[in-house]
Amino acid sequence: MHTTLNDRDKPDHDDSSREKTMPEITVSMAEGRTDEQKAGMMRDITQALVKNLGVDADAVVIQINEAPLRHKMKGGKTFVERAAAAKK
Repeated sequence: MHTTLNDRDKPDHDDSSREKTMPEITVSMAEGRTDEQKAGMMRDITQALVKNLGVDADAVVIQINEAPLRHKMKGGKTFVERAAAAKK
């Protein structure tokens, strides 16, 4: 899983209207989690931003980008290949 914080939300970004900007989080991950798991993760991320950045929950935007297991690789093997090797 990989998360990206939009540049305008980084601490060194100079923006006099900072309180009006929305934190926008992108989560990249392999497919396979349930809708309930993804919704729970997004709720937790939202609450972390509310707590730590002092923004309203309504200002937080979260997007999940899922990749098929055959399109994601770690250590030179696709996630499909890794799963097959783990079953042996």
